[in-house]
Amino acid sequence: MNKSAMPQRLLIVDDEADMLTGLKRSLAYDFPEVEIFTAARVPEALALMRQEPVDVVLTDIRMPDMDGLELLQHLLKIDLHLTVIMMTAYGSIELAVAAMKRGAYDFVTKPFDKDVLLRTIQKALERSSLIRENLTLQQRVGEKAPLKNLVGQSPAMWRLLESIHTIARTDYTVLIRGESGTGKELVARAIHDLSPRRNRPLVTVNCPAIPEHLLESELFGHKKGAFTGADADHQGLFDEADGSSLLLDEIGDIPVSIQTKLLRALQEQEVKPLGAARAHRVDVRIMASTNQDLEQKIRERHFREDLFYRLNVVTIRTPPLADMREDIPLLVSHFARLACHEMGIELKGFSPQALELLMQRPWPGNIRELQNFVRRAVVFSPHRLIQTGDVDFDRQARSVPAPLEAEAEIAAGVIEPYKIAKERVVNRFTVRYVSLLLEKTSGNITRAAELSGLSRVALQKIMRRLSAPK
Repeated sequence: MNKSAMPQRLLIVDDEADMLTGLKRSLAYDFPEVEIFTAARVPEALALMRQEPVDVVLTDIRMPDMDGLELLQHLLKIDLHLTVIMMTAYGSIELAVAAMKRGAYDFVTKPFDKDVLLRTIQKALERSSLIRENLTLQQRVGEKAPLKNLVGQSPAMWRLLESIHTIARTDYTVLIRGESGTGKELVARAIHDLSPRRNRPLVTVNCPAIPEHLLESELFGHKKGAFTGADADHQGLFDEADGSSLLLDEIGDIPVSIQTKLLRALQEQEVKPLGAARAHRVDVRIMASTNQDLEQKIRERHFREDLFYRLNVVTIRTPPLADMREDIPLLVSHFARLACHEMGIELKGFSPQALELLMQRPWPGNIRELQNFVRRAVVFSPHRLIQTGDVDFDRQARSVPAPLEAEAEIAAGVIEPYKIAKERVVNRFTVRYVSLLLEKTSGNITRAAELSGLSRVALQKIMRRLSAPK
């Protein structure tokens, strides 16, 4: 352990005085750099937890004041990231397993196998240390506004952050390449926000979202009367980005007819609006992003080779989530905090078992898919600590739509009170509707409210109701 760092703290909770004394003496010998506290009663343990930050709690599962599950709930309310080991006799192993499902890290059985106990505590201390380092890193990243949304400490993420810092100092054209959902636009924004052009806003254009016959006007502008419907002069995005940066998002989908004019603008650093007599100069840093194989598109004559080389001055690649799987717990924590803040609800977290499940799951949609998944879990889980059962959306997606299920039950002769049946059907519909709405809008609450015809406040109220304990 780093001598300058704050020592880790272990709290032992047991109502047997001899057990407390013996454990403290033994563990103090095996873990000399760890501060060890003891508590014989639950109120004493909770009071100490509120006064002193603790890394690991080793607690008996049978206490006179409350049972282990209730104690665990109180401990995690004080510190959502706390590592808790339950001590249990052989007869209550089932209760210990239930505690692990609720967020406990592990359990050990009495009488103790000393090697097993020491190994379990060592792993618990290591886990706590890693969690604290991740939270500290996330806080430091959050303090640096340009990088606040680029979360992670895997080698792939560090390489990406180093590339961003290096490229931001230059004024070169940047081509950002990576799979869909890997945060290419976030990288472009970080490069701009760290660059000398940061005092002016980044201008972004989603190339495939604009019809071909309008894209030229959007990029370069037009003069009044240039075409039917051109009732006034229109400033193009190149002019809007003058002195700043322009991101051409999904450049691989830009029509070949526009590629020629775009190449000229990049070569000459000047643009000519439609209907204008002459071109004028602009000072714009170009960034372009794509998830496509541009070299293959060149071979198919769907992308100009000279434009590719003009864009490909500096290339930066965003890693897929598969290359930074160890960052998933940190990303999940970050996305959960954002979702809770957006909804105006109490902070929720994920149990170690739920995080393990998410780390094993394939994420073909990369970080964007993970973020949408976390948003749905935060909305629909009734627990403050989200469990493995709360992240089984595959089962939910396969479920029978509520109205059809209700009709099937009625056809089978199953009748329940109208109000209860209606409430159940409406609730199931609401869960499905809000889930699809958030997926469609990538979690953008404002856009979701617009699509649903609800006010932002009304939609947030529905989401808070869905996430409330049942």
